Amino acid sequence: MKKFFKITTSYSIIFAMAVILALNYHIFIIKNNFAPAGLNGIAVMLQYKTGFSISYMSLLINIPLCIAAFFMVSKRYAIRTLVFVVVYSVVYFYLQEKDYTFFQYNAGGHDTIFPCIISGVISGFVSGVCLKLHSSTGGTEIISKYINKIKPNSNFFLVYTLLNAIVAASSLFVYSENTANYKPVALCLTYCFISGFVGNYIIKGTKTAYKFTVITTHPNEICQQIMHNIKHGVTKISASGVFSEDEKTLLICVVNKHQLTDFKNIIDSFDNTFSFCETVNETFGNFKRL
Repeated sequence: MKKFFKITTSYSIIFAMAVILALNYHIFIIKNNFAPAGLNGIAVMLQYKTGFSISYMSLLINIPLCIAAFFMVSKRYAIRTLVFVVVYSVVYFYLQEKDYTFFQYNAGGHDTIFPCIISGVISGFVSGVCLKLHSSTGGTEIISKYINKIKPNSNFFLVYTLLNAIVAASSLFVYSENTANYKPVALCLTYCFISGFVGNYIIKGTKTAYKFTVITTHPNEICQQIMHNIKHGVTKISASGVFSEDEKTLLICVVNKHQLTDFKNIIDSFDNTFSFCETVNETFGNFKRL
């Protein structure tokens, strides 16, 4: 039952993300004459030039990619991405057929950076949430996922950005009339950067913390102060110096940003103590207090 609820929740969120992205395209992108990069950006440019609906083009592009991903990436990833793509295409087609121009942001060629920023943030949020649910918005994200699978050390969003930059260059020729118009290219790259940044932030998580590694000859006193003053547990490991071969103790403790100064003050009050701090992007686990 718990597993069924988890799966149902995941698909419900993916459904909601697809609706949000369709609204994002309809409200902030289409009327402002720029492509949001990626293969969906190609669909936007094609609709601009020929009138061929983004809904149909999205399905034509993404269904074969989802089939390929089913065999070369992951079955669950491919199915969830396909669900997203179908919902997105249906919702966008509905919005296109109905008269919802009242809600559209039409900058009229002026201050187009604002709808670009808004749409980039929304797109990055949607992409990040989908990736955390082992899904995607399709297009270049599927290609990036495949590249990331065969080369695990590659940064997903870096690959995604590079692919989008190539697509963005083609918008110069689509939106230019008598002279070269670089504005759509700039907007496309801005959109790509913002969506990539937000998506990466969502993936890394928002539970930022700080890990202190402490080497000291006063382990018990430091542990008592940490537990008493900032209410945190500490991991204690025996250690010895390479040069002096003196026996010391290595302490590891993870604190949040509000406890950072308090922890530093504790460490500063002891001699023969060395410490360094690292940023932790997100913490995981389910620990019970005894």
